[in-house]
Amino acid sequence: MQFVSSTLFGLALVIWALWRGPSGAVVALFAAIPFGMMAAINLPALGNTSLLASDLVVVTLAGMVLVRRGIARDLARLLAPRGAGIVLALFLAYAVFATLFYPRLFAGATQVFSLARAGNEAGIVSQPLAPGGGNLSQLLRMLLSTLLFFAVALVTARRPEPQIVLRAMTAVTLCHAGLGLLDIATQATGTSFVLQPLRTANYALMLGNEMAGLNRLIGGFSEASSYGYVLIGLIGFWLGHVYHDRSGRRWPVALLALLGLLWLRSTSSSAYVGGLLLLIVFALPRLFELTRRRRVGVPRRAALVVFGGLAALVLVLLVLGALYQTLPAVAQFLDRALLDKLSTQSAEERGSWDAQAYRNFLDTWMLGAGLGSVRASSWIAATLGTTGLIGLGLLLLFLWRLFRLRFDRADAARWQLAAALKLGMAGCLCRALVVKSSPNLDYIFLGMAGLLVGLWLGGRRPAAPRRRPQPGAKIR
Repeated sequence: MQFVSSTLFGLALVIWALWRGPSGAVVALFAAIPFGMMAAINLPALGNTSLLASDLVVVTLAGMVLVRRGIARDLARLLAPRGAGIVLALFLAYAVFATLFYPRLFAGATQVFSLARAGNEAGIVSQPLAPGGGNLSQLLRMLLSTLLFFAVALVTARRPEPQIVLRAMTAVTLCHAGLGLLDIATQATGTSFVLQPLRTANYALMLGNEMAGLNRLIGGFSEASSYGYVLIGLIGFWLGHVYHDRSGRRWPVALLALLGLLWLRSTSSSAYVGGLLLLIVFALPRLFELTRRRRVGVPRRAALVVFGGLAALVLVLLVLGALYQTLPAVAQFLDRALLDKLSTQSAEERGSWDAQAYRNFLDTWMLGAGLGSVRASSWIAATLGTTGLIGLGLLLLFLWRLFRLRFDRADAARWQLAAALKLGMAGCLCRALVVKSSPNLDYIFLGMAGLLVGLWLGGRRPAAPRRRPQPGAKIR
């Protein structure tokens, strides 16, 4: 166990969470998510794992929830047979079993890509399947992510207030955007050492990498891809919130605009593709809404999104085409970020990882090789390679139940936030389908999922127990 310079920051977050109570701890937890490389404790013996400051807040919040009265009743509601919580719990149980036993059961039966950690090997290497420290570290990450979902859902179910959701999402947005702006400024001025106390985890720091002359944006994470994953999820949430909100507030629009600028500056190919997929996911329901309601009047906002979006898309394509032909810097950036991406060595390597993960899936009788055993590029390939067909089926069922949660439109505030949370989770999924190396959808997705399930549970009162008729009483 190693203490680092950021250990005090982690302890400060824990103290703040304890002082503010469960609702305040949820906000503190979301504020800690963008600090994806700020370790509280490093654990070299456990696969060189780092326990992040956000992990400490997750454990603290879970402890605060467990000591409350009525926790058994709350857990029973969250683990209802037709709910999303029970499916995630089943996936975790299967993932634990698969990670502990399958690397030993199928040892040597298949070749896997994994991260080299010893000897003269460096980077990703191919080796026979065998248990290792990576299994325990990835299992720990999955346990913490699941714990976050349940803790956030239980707190929100007790207090299903829109203000809690808005405060949590505003906190994570301001911290994520602030770290991004600070990263841009420090890299431009050669003062990246300012953020060194926040970058203490045992991860490979991709600092100083460039794309077409621009420093890649990593914020509080170790690489641009991880920063872009959280960014796309936040863009989805605020895009949905601005579209559905009728209060006329301007600060959500300002936050969305800031996130949009950071997306353009992110220099992450997966973030660009994921963002475009998110825009398509957002626009298609608006188009269907126009076709369904053409006889009773066209919704103004839906028409603005569809026709305004199409006009903006045509304009952007024309401008980019002109700049691509006239400015070499723009042509170099677009070639590097999108057009040449599929022909690069990195793209070929990632394609081979997914192909090998599928072979691992078949070699392990479609059961998977366990968390941390397989290196893959996309979320589906990673899920099949590590937890097999059972794991993928459970996660898809979990997602289905999440997105099928229905809210009463009469409760406008809660319904609008639910729609925004669903679009935020859709943004994370769009990005994960492009690049995601494990089945774990991480804190930002499961945090929003916990808020969504908590809002839904809070809006449904438990059924009152039936009273048995007294002997001799008249039944009407």
